[in-house]
Amino acid sequence: MEKIQLGKSGLNTSRLIYGCMRITGDNSPSDREKGKQALRSAIEAGYNHFDHADIYAGGLSESLFAEVLKESPGLREQLIITSKAGIRAQDTPKAGDPKCYDFSRDYLVSSVDGILGRLDIESLDLFLLHRPDYLFNAAEVAETFMQLHRAGKVKHFGVSNFTPSQVSLLQSALPVPLQVNQVEINIHNINSFTDGTLDLCQQSGITPVAWCPLGGVAYSAWGNTFSAADEQRIENELSLQAEKYGCQPWQVILAWLLKHPAQICPIIGSTTPERIVAARQSLELDYSREDWYRLLEARNGEAVP
Repeated sequence: MEKIQLGKSGLNTSRLIYGCMRITGDNSPSDREKGKQALRSAIEAGYNHFDHADIYAGGLSESLFAEVLKESPGLREQLIITSKAGIRAQDTPKAGDPKCYDFSRDYLVSSVDGILGRLDIESLDLFLLHRPDYLFNAAEVAETFMQLHRAGKVKHFGVSNFTPSQVSLLQSALPVPLQVNQVEINIHNINSFTDGTLDLCQQSGITPVAWCPLGGVAYSAWGNTFSAADEQRIENELSLQAEKYGCQPWQVILAWLLKHPAQICPIIGSTTPERIVAARQSLELDYSREDWYRLLEARNGEAVP
């Protein structure tokens, strides 16, 4: 598995990150065992970076991951463990409270304590703010981050779904570098190519992590706006490229993201061991600039201006 430096952290992350959102399934014994096998397969395939959030399965994904860690003494030290917080559920902490985003000091510190307890580890390698809190105070968040760092609870910090200006605002108050911005990047959602997100990542040494990288191909993208004609053009071009490169269409999409010089790290969320392993083939494709633009043209329905 190819590895790159994560931001400016000095940590070497597998280029493909394993996403733990669905590992518990319906939380039945069979689905939990399927999730454990998916995690074992990812580790065996060379994934060393695992992405969590406190809201995934209501915290059960983190608890299941802890069970896999306990199976192999010494495994924790070989992995990069990320988790996210900042989305507060409806009726929390009291009945009648709306669902909201919360970057207040007390909420974030409490959230990290809960994450560490469920994962049964002493510290997170990377802690991300899950979605921007419209009311966030950059100075307060920076102070909270440093409090968590001094306490040994978090080694490095990043954000998720932040705009370039939000990243810059938080970084301006923070004495340590933000390492990651985790955003949706796929054939359907290419906003990061044009809104400055990937430009800022390159300029600042921030690693962009792509959630839902196969959206619009392997499954429907969030807020899908593709027409049937759009989908057919993309499917046709992917079929041609898959035949050319000797792979599956979804592997071409991963190669398309990996081609970007910002060094996008896609999150792989499948619980099927064969697909977890097969995703690595995308790293081996000598994917050309011309094919990158052919796929963009198929997506847009016209050539670039």
